Amino acid sequence: MRGRPQLDPDVEDEAPSGPDITAYDEQHYVTYLRLLDANRDGADWQEVARIVLHRDPVTEEARSRRCWESHLARAQWLSGPGYRRILEQAVATAARGGGCA
Repeated sequence: MRGRPQLDPDVEDEAPSGPDITAYDEQHYVTYLRLLDANRDGADWQEVARIVLHRDPVTEEARSRRCWESHLARAQWLSGPGYRRILEQAVATAARGGGCA
């Protein structure tokens, strides 16, 4: 792991979208988990954007919505197909002598 997960970090307008786990992803694992929990519980996207993503959906609805959609999509990818990628990258790092996963 390159970065430490943070409990309530600020986020970029768009989450990463490529096939690799990024340092941004690693720093935002808790954010992604919070988004998945909120989605599972049926929370209103605007409330989630305000609390978890630090966006103001009242004054910047489109920007906030894109941010929420982007980060939720990344969270869903990480909890599905991306999970295998997390493990593959951890094994590769350990094999290079970068520590254990």
